[in-house]
Amino acid sequence: MTVLRTLSLLAAAVSTGLVAGLFAAFAYAVMPGLVRTDDRTLVLAMQRINESIINGWFLVCFLGALVCTALTAVLHLGSAHRAVLPWLVAALLLYLVVLVVTGTVNVPLNNQLAAAGDPDRVADLAAVRDRFTTAWVRWNVLRAVASTAAFALLGWALVVHGRLTG
Repeated sequence: MTVLRTLSLLAAAVSTGLVAGLFAAFAYAVMPGLVRTDDRTLVLAMQRINESIINGWFLVCFLGALVCTALTAVLHLGSAHRAVLPWLVAALLLYLVVLVVTGTVNVPLNNQLAAAGDPDRVADLAAVRDRFTTAWVRWNVLRAVASTAAFALLGWALVVHGRLTG
């Protein structure tokens, strides 16, 4: 059982870290770069990114972080390793924030951007960009912070787990 706990915790940390890295990279590099471009470039680039990000690798990480963290928490219930549980629950709650924000804010904004259609055929591209960018960036920063905090908590859970099993 210790091996399963360890592997699930490691998988939770890795998948959460990958998601945190993605959202952080958008916060500190991708969006600041795109904001410096013209309306057409930003809208088209984000439309293409939003189309391409829905793939197996992303879904394994994005959903895997939730599944692995929840599984790890369940595996630590009632065990001699319960000292890890508070860190797991806190990480899980933070990751749920990421899921809620993604599903209720960022994905709907992505869908609105897609519905705008071909940027060459949009009458008021600046308005489309404005409706998307400010809100998307603000909420993505929250996702980056929450997922990074969840990753840090899972890292600490690995330390605690290692002390208990080592």
